[in-house]
Amino acid sequence: MQIILLEDVKALGKKGQIVNVNDGYARNFILPKKLGVEANGKNMNDLKLQKANEEKIKKEQLEQAQAFAKQVEAAVVNVTIKSGEGGKTFGSVSTKEIAAAAEKAGLKLDKKKMMLDEPIRSLGTHIIQVKLHKDVTAKLTVKVSEQ
Repeated sequence: MQIILLEDVKALGKKGQIVNVNDGYARNFILPKKLGVEANGKNMNDLKLQKANEEKIKKEQLEQAQAFAKQVEAAVVNVTIKSGEGGKTFGSVSTKEIAAAAEKAGLKLDKKKMMLDEPIRSLGTHIIQVKLHKDVTAKLTVKVSEQ
C-alpha cells in the first residue's frame, strides 16, 4: 500500500514522502496514529499543492533575506569601547554589544547569527559576517571607536 507521510517516521521516511508499506502496518499503525494518509488521487493532488506552496514561501523568505542583506551591507554600526594609552582596549566588543548598536541604527539582528571568530579587541573598522538565511550571508561593517 502506498502512503503519503504527514510526519517524519523513524526508519520509514520524511514528511511529504510517498512510501510503500505493508497493508497491516498501514492500517494498524500509520493511519490510526495520523502519521500518514493513503496515496489516492485527492491526497496526491493535495501533496502537490502543499509542496508548491512551501516552495513559494521558501522563495519569498530567500528574497526577503537578500533584500535585508543589502540593507545590512550598506549600514555601518558604531560601537564605543574604553581604551588606554596607545589604543590598547579594556575588554572586547561582543556580538551582544554589536546587536544592541545595530538595533539603535535600525537593524534588528540576532547576536547568535553573527559569526565572530574571536571578540574584537582593537579600535578601527571590522567586517563581521551575519547569517540571515541558510543561503544568505551579509557582511556588516562595525566601526569601533574610543569612548
